[in-house]
Amino acid sequence: MSSLLQDAPVPVRQRLSAAWGALMLCYLYGDYFGLYTPDKLKGMLAGEGPVGAYSEGSLVGVCLMMAVPALMVLGALLLPARLCRWLNVLLGMAYTAIMLLTLPGARPYYLVLGGIEIVLSLSIAVIALRWPRARA
Repeated sequence: MSSLLQDAPVPVRQRLSAAWGALMLCYLYGDYFGLYTPDKLKGMLAGEGPVGAYSEGSLVGVCLMMAVPALMVLGALLLPARLCRWLNVLLGMAYTAIMLLTLPGARPYYLVLGGIEIVLSLSIAVIALRWPRARA
């Protein structure tokens, strides 16, 4: 009996879907931990949001921004290969840029999660760029 385990390759679509899921969980934990920071809840009750005063437009904008990673968990599995590849490259890079813009002046917990989110979003773009080609 061998003690070596066979390492089965994980298909690219499953790797992308898992990375989007992990990224989404980091977003959720970051927002949750943010509720414990001083004056966060007071600001929320006073109508202050992540990008200024709450408005229907700002809430819809943030909602759409946060819905994309959740939709890409499924999209990575179901979209046509060419579209899936390019959406993952573009969105992975876009979410990396968003995180880089939100890090300056952030609290230590947010820097840790932000660093993880940057690694995850960059890995999404790299995995998609390395998408295997069909043999002719």
